[in-house]
Amino acid sequence: MVRDTGFPVSDAGDDFARQRRRAEYARLIAWLRREPSDVNTVLPFDDVVAALGRVGERRLGLRIIEVASIVGSVDRSEDFDRRFRPTSSRLRARWERIATARRRGEPMPPISVYRVGSMHFVQDGHHRVSIAYAQGDRTIDAYVTEIVTKVPAEGITGRPDLVHKDHFRMFLARVPLHGPAQDAIRVSDPWGYAELAEAVEAWGFRLIQELGVHLTREDVARRWYEEEFVPVVAMARTAGILPSRTDAEVYLWIAGERYRLVRRHVWNEEIVDELRGRAPR
Repeated sequence: MVRDTGFPVSDAGDDFARQRRRAEYARLIAWLRREPSDVNTVLPFDDVVAALGRVGERRLGLRIIEVASIVGSVDRSEDFDRRFRPTSSRLRARWERIATARRRGEPMPPISVYRVGSMHFVQDGHHRVSIAYAQGDRTIDAYVTEIVTKVPAEGITGRPDLVHKDHFRMFLARVPLHGPAQDAIRVSDPWGYAELAEAVEAWGFRLIQELGVHLTREDVARRWYEEEFVPVVAMARTAGILPSRTDAEVYLWIAGERYRLVRRHVWNEEIVDELRGRAPR
């Protein structure tokens, strides 16, 4: 609830003090819960874009955006927490000056943000965003520039997710899948993407040797997905192998076990039946 005593300067000071207390409470609660130290930090724009792979950008102009969608910063990641509460008192003077102007009814210019997926990163206007959060605003005017990335931004909730996205981006550079095929490749351990890329490249090498023709990475990725991944996963699912794992995790496990079992790169129902008994519970 926003308090208004009719004295803008005093109210702005109270707003800042309240937001600082909330920032410290959030930090203390995270520590008590043994959560990662960066759970409440603003997402850094450069790190997010590097993990996802930048393709290009396009200016969308003036838009109305959700305040809650603003989760990151271009260059002020240390000054505010994840809900843009000030992390130190050194921001007080400017913060209170802008908050006082707002309480007096003075117009606030639009902020400038980058859009990555459904997330927004502040380029200009950090204090205005912080005050909007403090005032409980649901929307804010912003000049938006959308960043196009190689890997979708969905699923990013904190810095640890960037490692996962970065490995997935590198996997797609080696195994350029698209559309539903790309969506089907998900592993919980980021290193699984490197293992899977190695498996696909090995499969592609054997295919090229067998055919005696050159195949591009696109060709190998498409044929591996259609001729190897889909049928193998279908057999594994029918056999009830690792039902709680993702399709990619099932493929990785069964492909490795298959080779250890028969030492040949072949598939049949007998092999799948024997592997079913070896699957971890």
